[in-house]
Amino acid sequence: MNHPVVMHRVLIADDNTGVLEALRILLKTEGFQTVLADSPRAVLEAVRTSRFDLILIDLNYARDTTSGHEGLELLAGLELYKGTARVLVMTAWGNIPLAVEAMRLGASDFIEKPWDNAKLLAAVRKHAAGQNGVASATAAGRDLEVARAVQNRLLPQSAPALTTLDYAGRCIPAGHVGGDYYDFLPLPEHAMGFVVADVSGKGVSAAILMANLQAHFRSHTADAYYDLPALFSSLNQHFFASSPEGHFATAFFARYCDRTRRFEYVNCGHNPPILVREDGSVERLGATATVLGLFPRWECAVESARLAPGDTLLICSDGVIEATDDHDEQFGEERLIEMLRTRRREPVTTLVADVTSAIHAYQFGPQADDVTAVGLRGR
Repeated sequence: MNHPVVMHRVLIADDNTGVLEALRILLKTEGFQTVLADSPRAVLEAVRTSRFDLILIDLNYARDTTSGHEGLELLAGLELYKGTARVLVMTAWGNIPLAVEAMRLGASDFIEKPWDNAKLLAAVRKHAAGQNGVASATAAGRDLEVARAVQNRLLPQSAPALTTLDYAGRCIPAGHVGGDYYDFLPLPEHAMGFVVADVSGKGVSAAILMANLQAHFRSHTADAYYDLPALFSSLNQHFFASSPEGHFATAFFARYCDRTRRFEYVNCGHNPPILVREDGSVERLGATATVLGLFPRWECAVESARLAPGDTLLICSDGVIEATDDHDEQFGEERLIEMLRTRRREPVTTLVADVTSAIHAYQFGPQADDVTAVGLRGR
């Protein structure tokens, strides 16, 4: 016997008509019936008079374009009228506190703009069918699960291919969320930016500061990454102004040119990345500036290096170097260098996985600090 096809009704809300039309077409091709709303008032009017299986809303509207407050007000209002419909929220200004607050007010999941069609459709299918997004026994546990999911989305979801370089990254927070961050930033002129940062502290507070730093990195135009002293001076001012007193971040940034194999870098108090040449010789890329966020007046120098075929650069957080065993002995730089030498012909994705696995095996007791490693290999 043939089963009837269920056509789920989805209410889509955004004040951008282009976004509304794009989402309408995307969901229509997958068999969803859609209703469009261009304001919070239109959303509330629609849910008062019609039934929906899913409500897909933007958090930012014309009255308040960046903070998400108007969207959060709409979420609170929806609780009175949405019935059994689940709510999926979208915003280009996604961060951990905003996502947690959206979940607390009744949202089932969180999607960042620009969205990935496949991921968005998967979320729409799941929630329109009434499946739970985040499950937890307590509100606090639910918040942490949401925060973890959002933080994972802030990390790179893909690694655009380069002709002369293989690269990979991995971040393992000590708790549900952490203060480590890495990113891959496609840049003009056949270049790629690589950043690893480590915010002081641990847990949710560090994760909030990390999301703040990541948002500032991402808010700059690509051209800004060709004036590194000006870029990082701006980052320092932003972090100094927006962080509690005494908090800071270390960061390493490299702009790699796929044509020349050269990269320019800034090291803001981060533990020195280790460069193992193809012949096994070792170089350390030391600090070119102090940490970010402690001082209002701040300067940095820019250094450069080249990655020849077979050269390996590992950028890691201090959770790698400072992991301790049951005798309180640190994993240390020398063990890491030996790993890089013996594994310098492995695929870089395998190398990064081996490093984080080695730290997990070495450390005694629960993981004490976030562990992040980014590997670059010339080819």
